[in-house]
Amino acid sequence: MRKFTIVTIILDILVAICFFVFYGPFESFRNNIISTALSTKTHGYIAYVFYSEDQVAKVSQANSYIPFTESVNTDDVVINTQPKTSYDNEYDEAVLTRDAGNNDYKLIDIKVGSYDAHLVAIYNPTKVHLITSKVFNTSNNAGSETITKMCKRVGGTVCINGGGFADPDGWGSDIPMGYLIKDGKIIWSENDNKADLIGFTKEGKLLLINATGEEAIKQGMYEALQFGPFLMVNGKRLQFNSSAGGYSRAARVAIAQRKDGVVLFLVTEGVHSKGPSLTEVIDTLEKYGAYNAANLDGGTSAQLVINNKLINTPLNVYGQVITGGRACVSGFALIK
Repeated sequence: MRKFTIVTIILDILVAICFFVFYGPFESFRNNIISTALSTKTHGYIAYVFYSEDQVAKVSQANSYIPFTESVNTDDVVINTQPKTSYDNEYDEAVLTRDAGNNDYKLIDIKVGSYDAHLVAIYNPTKVHLITSKVFNTSNNAGSETITKMCKRVGGTVCINGGGFADPDGWGSDIPMGYLIKDGKIIWSENDNKADLIGFTKEGKLLLINATGEEAIKQGMYEALQFGPFLMVNGKRLQFNSSAGGYSRAARVAIAQRKDGVVLFLVTEGVHSKGPSLTEVIDTLEKYGAYNAANLDGGTSAQLVINNKLINTPLNVYGQVITGGRACVSGFALIK
């Protein structure tokens, strides 16, 4: 009887602690739980286990953003990526000073918020290309590849993952989500609807367009994939609907371009529930001179490959290392 009483007391204490943590004064904790749950593909129900629909809706609204209405002005980007004799600040110097013997790219290890991250400056934007898996929509997902394998197959020097893919059971697939545009032609699309397209003109300028694939091509899009949101357009930051915007945390992948044409690949460490917020990503890209920027597929899919080596440490939703990285279907690469 005494053991039963002790166990009951312990359980009551644990329940009280959980109640205090989940429903107490810790607003940031509550917002993080809800945002993280909603950002995952298969575990969104967790938010509703602990919180009401009204609470979930409130946090979701606070984390929502106001889409850009203006278009990227590619004339603002004047490609001149040569080293300078003086620099605007330490971040400008970090980007533009080359490593000895390497005029193609520079890897800069940084922090985004409190998380380790990897920033790559690419000096010839005309050498940045869309890469995709070898085939799409096979019966056994034979087309999906890790970025390491994809990068090696296409002869890439620096590669990151990019667009999303169908993930009905949490194991991924070789079915791209949305548009893929290669060499000025649509090579994959689910429909003819307008969508956020991220890619490059033939002249190497990052173009961010909400349009159909055909409309984007007419506006100069040469290679692109579908994802988002856009983080910076013409030097302006993405605006959230409240100060809590960007609260959701995950491993992040982003692509950006400075006004001088230097392309930035950013990949952070983390997983679905741990990693920088979008606000922290924007803060970082802005410091390093980004003028236009977009969010790419992160979380478990986040991968940076340099010279056939996986630089970051991809983790699954349980925090376990994914050896070699997760299979996916698209990305961007420096191909010399």
